[in-house]
Amino acid sequence: MRPIAYETFDVFAEQRFGGNPLAVIADARALSSTEMQSIAREFNYSESTFVLPPRDLANTAQVRIFTPASEIPFAGHPNVGTAFALARAGSLFGKPLGDVMRFEEGAGLVEINVRRHNGVVEGASIRAPQDLEIGGEVSPATVAACVSLRVDEVVTARHEPVFASVGLPFVFAELKSLDALQRAAPNIDAFNAAAAKHPNERLRFSLHLYVRTGENKVRARMFAPLSNVFEDPATGSAAAALGGLFSSLSKDGALELAIEQGVEMGRPSFIGVSVTAPGGKRSIAVAGKCVPVMRGTIEF
Repeated sequence: MRPIAYETFDVFAEQRFGGNPLAVIADARALSSTEMQSIAREFNYSESTFVLPPRDLANTAQVRIFTPASEIPFAGHPNVGTAFALARAGSLFGKPLGDVMRFEEGAGLVEINVRRHNGVVEGASIRAPQDLEIGGEVSPATVAACVSLRVDEVVTARHEPVFASVGLPFVFAELKSLDALQRAAPNIDAFNAAAAKHPNERLRFSLHLYVRTGENKVRARMFAPLSNVFEDPATGSAAAALGGLFSSLSKDGALELAIEQGVEMGRPSFIGVSVTAPGGKRSIAVAGKCVPVMRGTIEF
């Protein structure tokens, strides 16, 4: 038997049983890629992380991120939660850790700043590994069909539904009302048809819907049924890309954005996004709190 230690956390949460659950295996050196995928499938969270020694000793760790279906190059809440877990432990592979960490991931190097309150670790902020990349547009009719809404409930005054990414692509679409957001329900056949229309994005046809609820404040939902994530209660990578998209539509590019997600699932999540643009060079950060939930061992 090979006992593998794990911990779980609720990320982007103010209290336990909110936010987005994450499983962290802080020492994955004994695991193969196939075993990592099996563990992620067993937890069945939107993502699980596996920590390995860094390739470059100047960095903190190599972090691999798995959904129940596949490995992905970047995601927001796994980085926040993993940094929180490691900061609470205080060391990794025999080396002490500071409050700035650098994770090697498929999308590039991710920098994380640990956040403390009265000396106690409470969360983290991450900097997106890539600049905003805006892809092709998606028709409002396609978006509406994917989530069982009327076409006129998709708002296009500020932007058409569009692919955007800072390491992981999502389709972003604004909705007319909170009522429409609440009624949104994924239609798997429509998602498959949408993926067929956008073959370059077929692997990750994930749909992020939002409604503006105030100045620099939105409520959002994210559906990725083709990646075995029917709905995600908090999506940091999408939050970062949405902040970048809003920045690209503003005059100076700098902004603060508060995103509320997971409300309709009974798992309220709170994500803060800040975008700075000194000299026109955009930098996107995502921040949130975490709460520990469980710990134990996996038997092999």
